Amino acid sequence: MTPPEIPPPDLRLTLLQTDLAWQDAEHNRALLHRQITPLAGTTDLVILPEIFTSAFVTGAGSVAEAWPGSTLDWMLELSRTTGAAITGSIAVLDQGNKFNRLLFVTPEGEVYQYDKRHLFRMLGEHKRYAAGCEKLVLQWRGWRIFPMVCYDLRFPAWCRSTSLMPWDLMICVANWPAPRKDHWSTLLRARAIENLGIVAAVNRVGQDGNGLHYAGGSAVYPPNGPALVEAGADAGLYQATLVYADLQQWRCDFPAWMDADSYTLDS
Repeated sequence: MTPPEIPPPDLRLTLLQTDLAWQDAEHNRALLHRQITPLAGTTDLVILPEIFTSAFVTGAGSVAEAWPGSTLDWMLELSRTTGAAITGSIAVLDQGNKFNRLLFVTPEGEVYQYDKRHLFRMLGEHKRYAAGCEKLVLQWRGWRIFPMVCYDLRFPAWCRSTSLMPWDLMICVANWPAPRKDHWSTLLRARAIENLGIVAAVNRVGQDGNGLHYAGGSAVYPPNGPALVEAGADAGLYQATLVYADLQQWRCDFPAWMDADSYTLDS
């Protein structure tokens, strides 16, 4: 796992764990704006939950905004004014298909996008949305960042850090229901340990329009040692600073990546 030529600077993360209003994008953007604006100059990356504009709506009444739309404009402006990258997923309508699309925008105006690959059939997401087909590993401020969405977490082959697409930081945005909260924390830890990378994950709290309850549990797990952040069920801002030298030291001390099996994913 070859490190970058120039070690990246420390990365200050903010996990925004919050309740979400059901199908009310304007309310949710206003709520998040009030929480993010005071962070200017104190954080490098703000992570929001999955479908933060409307909550996880997958039924016949679900709405998706035209792509590109108002939420992308909102994210870009907020990123510019705070000096922090912002990421989270929204429901979009693009060329006739709905996607659960994760966006990663930077203060410099860069826009990266990833369409959720694994759609949650237990709530019919696969009937209302199209699946993405391309994995994304982006580079920002020297960190190799792999963003993914909720149910993707259950599929280790998709999450694998490989020689062709290595990552330092995996970001998981989610609406992960409380009855499976133990699965959530277990899988997050596993992805960090097996890939020798840092995993940062944000889940929502509260109850949605389907009557599902969410217990938070947003966290930052390194591949060794205790959690850097491990939130409970309260809404709030949770912060951590990632130090690349610590990550690289563990990879040198415990180079399990050198014995990993090589493989390719089917499309």
